Amino acid sequence: MYDLIIIGAGPAGLTAAIYAARAGKKVLVCEKEGIGGQIATSPKVENYPGFRCISGTELADNLYEQAVSFGVEIEFETVEKIKDNGDTKTVITEYGEKECKKVIIATGVRHKKLGLPNEEDYEGRGVSYCAICDGAFFKNCPVAVVGGGNAALRSVQFLAGICEKVYLIHRRNEFRGDLMTVNEVRALPNVDFILDSVVSSLHGSGDLSSITVNSVKTGESVNLDVSALFVCVGQIPSNDAFKDTVLLDENGYILAGEDCKTNVPGIFAAGDCRTKSIRQLTTAAADGAVSALA
Repeated sequence: MYDLIIIGAGPAGLTAAIYAARAGKKVLVCEKEGIGGQIATSPKVENYPGFRCISGTELADNLYEQAVSFGVEIEFETVEKIKDNGDTKTVITEYGEKECKKVIIATGVRHKKLGLPNEEDYEGRGVSYCAICDGAFFKNCPVAVVGGGNAALRSVQFLAGICEKVYLIHRRNEFRGDLMTVNEVRALPNVDFILDSVVSSLHGSGDLSSITVNSVKTGESVNLDVSALFVCVGQIPSNDAFKDTVLLDENGYILAGEDCKTNVPGIFAAGDCRTKSIRQLTTAAADGAVSALA
C-alpha cells in the first residue's frame, strides 16, 4: 500500500514526488516513456528560476536524482486505469495492480505535429512547439508560426517583439482565435500573413534555414528563409485512460482548478494535463507542489 501513486514523471509529477517523499510518504511514480516529459527534449532551458541556462535532459536528470534521493520509487510502466475504492485507489498498469491512498495524475500533453517527413530531425534545431520557451533564441531573426488559434496568435505577438520578421501561416482564410487578438496581430508592422496555405517541407543543413509553403487553393509554392518554425496547431492531453474515472472537458483535459482537485476525492491532476490557462515548466512544478500538499 502506497500513500501516493503519481502517474507521470515530468516536472509536475517529480515535483509532487519530492514534496510528498520529504513529508515522509511512501511514493511511487509510474512513467510510460522517459523521465522529464517534453522538457527532456529541449536543448536549452532559460526560463526556469535558478538556472541561467540548462539543457532539458540535465534538468530532468536532476529532478530524477533528487526524487530518488528522498526515497521515491519509479517504475516504467503504462497506467491503463484507475479504480476508485473510496478511501483507497487501485492503479491498474500493464503489469498488474497497485494499491494506494491517493493518486496524482500528471501525464502532461503532447504537441500535435505537422507530420512532415523530417520534422523530428529539426526539433530543437529550428522547429519548436513553444514560442515562449524558445523564441528568445531567435532574436532579430526571421521566423514563421503555423496555426490559426489563440495559441498561434499569442505566439506571433510575443515573437513580433523580438524577431525581425514573423510569417503567420494558416491553412484557412479565417482564424479560430479571438477577433480582438486577430486585429491586434494584423496591426503589427513586422508580421506577414500567409493564408490558405500549409507548410509542405523543411530545409537546412543541420539547423533549419528555410521552409516551403504551398497554397491550398492554387497549389503554388514559395520558399521562406526563416531561422525557426513555431508549430501551434494544438495539443493532445494524455488522459484517455482516466476518462471513466474523472471528469474531462470537451478537449480531453482533466477538470481541476488551481487546487488541483478533480471531481473524485483523493485523485488530483497536476501540470499540463489539467484545465488551465498557462502551460509552462514553472506552472507544472507549481502544480506538483500544490497537489502533493493537498
